[in-house]
Amino acid sequence: MPTITPRKNKSGEIISYTIRVYHGYDSKGKRLKPYTMTYKPAPGMTAKQIDQELQKISLDFEERCQKGIAGNAEKITLEEFAKVYLDAKAKTLSPSTHDFYERAIETKILPALGFHKVNQIKPAHIQAFINQLCGLSKQKRDGSQDTEPLKAATVRRYLTVVQSIFKLAVKQNIIESSPAKAELLEIPRVVTPKIEIFTKQEAAEMLSLLELEDLQFQVFIQLAIMTGARRGELTALKFSDFDYVNNKVTIERAAVKLKGKPTQIKAPKDYEVRTVAVNPYCIDLVKLLRAEKDRQAERLGSQWHENDWLFTQDNGEIMNPQTPTKQFSKFLDRNGLKHRKLHSLRHTSATLLLYGGVNIKQVQERLGHGDITTTNKYLHYISEADEQAANVLQDMLITHKTKEKKHA
Repeated sequence: MPTITPRKNKSGEIISYTIRVYHGYDSKGKRLKPYTMTYKPAPGMTAKQIDQELQKISLDFEERCQKGIAGNAEKITLEEFAKVYLDAKAKTLSPSTHDFYERAIETKILPALGFHKVNQIKPAHIQAFINQLCGLSKQKRDGSQDTEPLKAATVRRYLTVVQSIFKLAVKQNIIESSPAKAELLEIPRVVTPKIEIFTKQEAAEMLSLLELEDLQFQVFIQLAIMTGARRGELTALKFSDFDYVNNKVTIERAAVKLKGKPTQIKAPKDYEVRTVAVNPYCIDLVKLLRAEKDRQAERLGSQWHENDWLFTQDNGEIMNPQTPTKQFSKFLDRNGLKHRKLHSLRHTSATLLLYGGVNIKQVQERLGHGDITTTNKYLHYISEADEQAANVLQDMLITHKTKEKKHA
């Protein structure tokens, strides 16, 4: 276990702590010099907060010492530290985010910065990396290069990974400050894309056309609009998640599908487990789907995999979360409806709720947003609609006044 020693000033106040990790003896039996680091609490921290942070930092420091990182902090390259970083983030990042970070590090970050020692990388190196990304072109799904350059949002995503790496390096006392801080760099400006939504009329038309579709697809789209849940959250629903008496559904997991790997189950984004009300029609559809699954199970016998999933493949195994995206696109094309992403149903649900006068806090809770500022983005569309309504009224009044003058 690490040894923690407080350091005091002349007044007897603790100003910092020295953390030591001993690592055995040399061939002559002499104790080796311990690894040491200094921790300075931030102003205003309580004794309990300092103690919790000390325990966390000291254990982390001990782990780095055991891996040989702490004693070679001046020599460790970004390529070597990237492995430590990915291991550290494996438990905190979602599978899809970890997969993206891993690919970003391997294909973009290490080729540009991997050979540098972590403590020798300066803002100029990070800026050169950003400039390099801005000059790259997009890669098509078949692996070939597109003529279109990387979007500013994509460049920022890669930079976010770099910033996260250096944040951990600071935390682990390898460097004093991050060279990837936004204020030190010139970063391409991202234009926030307009949120795509279905109007009330378009949503009504779409739902009427749904009645001609496969029952499982009907249920998926109905629940998408009714709950505003994410695609992965919907895919991971089970029949046991529904309260058939009180017309409610609990969203407590999400499905993720990474290339070359089976579908995985994780906690919802922002860990927002929530229970939301749905209308009786949705509950009736879910009951019909349960009966349909039971008939399928009876037909297939031992070939059916019963795991209570709402949305399944033909054998009862959980559906690939990418499947409804493809189905939705074909459904819109087949019915001559304007193409929008499946995620637009989530935006539509939020916007229609706000149009209907539902409190923004309730909308936040239904959608599972960890931060209400994320929900606030929908208010723009309510404001926009209000302005349009005012213009319509103005046009009506002006037209009416003009007609009165003509008759006078």
